[in-house]
Amino acid sequence: MTDAMRNILVVAHARRPDTVAAAQRVLNALSGAGARPVLAADDRAELVEELGELPGVLTLDVDVSVAELELAIVLGGDGTILRAVDLVRGGTAPVLGINMGHVGFLAEIEADDMDDAVRRVIDRDYDVEERMALSVRVKDGTGAVVYETWALNEATVEKASRERMLEVVLEVDRRPLSAFGCDGVVIATPTGSTAYNFSAGGPVIWPDVEAVAVVPLSAHALFARPLVISPEASVAIEVGAGTNGTGILWADGRRSQELPPGARVVVRRSKTPVRLARLHPAAFTDRLVRKFRLPVVGWRGPSLEQREGAS
Repeated sequence: MTDAMRNILVVAHARRPDTVAAAQRVLNALSGAGARPVLAADDRAELVEELGELPGVLTLDVDVSVAELELAIVLGGDGTILRAVDLVRGGTAPVLGINMGHVGFLAEIEADDMDDAVRRVIDRDYDVEERMALSVRVKDGTGAVVYETWALNEATVEKASRERMLEVVLEVDRRPLSAFGCDGVVIATPTGSTAYNFSAGGPVIWPDVEAVAVVPLSAHALFARPLVISPEASVAIEVGAGTNGTGILWADGRRSQELPPGARVVVRRSKTPVRLARLHPAAFTDRLVRKFRLPVVGWRGPSLEQREGAS
């Protein structure tokens, strides 16, 4: 890709005034630096309502393909970042998150540093980190694949009816492990370990640990503890044929598929990772402390300068 063809996707939650203003700044900065700003069709329509026509801004899948994107800049919280990851799936563009939400765990920086982030994107001054994703397949009672999707954070099998329990059989590496009634089962990546998995009482997994967490939700069973398994293992959840009602599969809380009794959900590591752009490589411990505002008062360990000197 030549400098004259640097296509940068901008993904924004365009229903908030601060995000609309930020999107305008980013689009103008990219154009001013000679890059070609790109918007998804839905984002473009929403921003045009707020800002008027956007000359010089291209539209994804109309003017530019996913394969032609260099990078995606995301203005929003984790939900917007997950949407951006979905938009660039199939290409090689990394995603850079600028937090305009609350926790924004997937975001790289806060909104106050937005101008510096755009400058570094233009200078190609960033690293790319690859994160494990999940491949998800749904089979019907005959074994035929009826639905396929993927997830960065988690795949969740849940009961569809609030008043009914879901009867499931849990399988790991093609061997049955346990059967129980529950509200559902979360299968999470290390990236997703601080999302739904975290809320469900599952383990926090450092991003450089290659593993998958399996966490039953409100299970009626003695053996229904969170599991940490190999990333090369396959996990299957079978919806009991005697289940009184249906289940539902959610992938990253964005894509869903109904699961009738007898359905089987098979989850494996995806062959295609998700690429995240990083401006400030930092210890994951520091990210946990900052995002969750964990109390560390009283710690007397080495300073940042001492730690860097020790390396």
